[in-house]
Amino acid sequence: MTAIRTPIDQLQETLAHRFKRLELLEQALTHRSAVAGRHPRRGRARTIVARDTESNERLEFVGDRVLGLLMAEWLLEYFPNEPEGGLGPRHAHLVSRTALAGIAETIGLPVALRIATHEEQAGIRQLANVLADALEAVLGALYLDAGLGPARGFVRRYWHDLMTGQIDPPKDPKTALQEWALGKNAILPVYETLSMEGPSHAPRFTVAVTALNQRGEGVAGSKRLAESAAAADLLAKLNRRSVRTPKEKT
Repeated sequence: MTAIRTPIDQLQETLAHRFKRLELLEQALTHRSAVAGRHPRRGRARTIVARDTESNERLEFVGDRVLGLLMAEWLLEYFPNEPEGGLGPRHAHLVSRTALAGIAETIGLPVALRIATHEEQAGIRQLANVLADALEAVLGALYLDAGLGPARGFVRRYWHDLMTGQIDPPKDPKTALQEWALGKNAILPVYETLSMEGPSHAPRFTVAVTALNQRGEGVAGSKRLAESAAAADLLAKLNRRSVRTPKEKT
């Protein structure tokens, strides 16, 4: 009888690495909503969120730095004559939420994520922010389990088309979204701050952007970065729609 391949088995094949500490990969795939628990207080149950160490947020922190380093290293090799002014936008594009979300979908990451039921019903499994964060966490787990070599190999396999397809340095997501809207003779994107949570030293902004009858959302530690993340989320949706449209007309 053929053994059933789980999403984690498939992901390890994609990463070309069998984890010695499988708990690292499991943690990387655990959204913070999935580590909620309940305990009684004065006879009532109240929801609490477990420590960040049980979700993928700490691994995301590591993976973000690993990805940044590996991309900087690769850019210096691939564009040996590019000035710093051009390397910066290229780097920002390669580590953007749009790029990461697309790669996360390519490797089948959404189906492997552990997400709370109520968040699942809200549709966050397909949000660019959630997918990008999870991919960074997976990269962080890969680095901690095996070092920079396997992490570098994974990055260079799955970012290859994005790296080699760059001709001119790309634009930031907000500029790209605005130009997309102008190119369609549509109303310019409208940004709305949905919430600001957390302490003053570590705020968490949630921003939505609407354009071309589509909506994107972004979460970050500043309003500017949240707007950029929202624009990246919407661009990813618009790109997916533009790819599907020709097929739907045939």
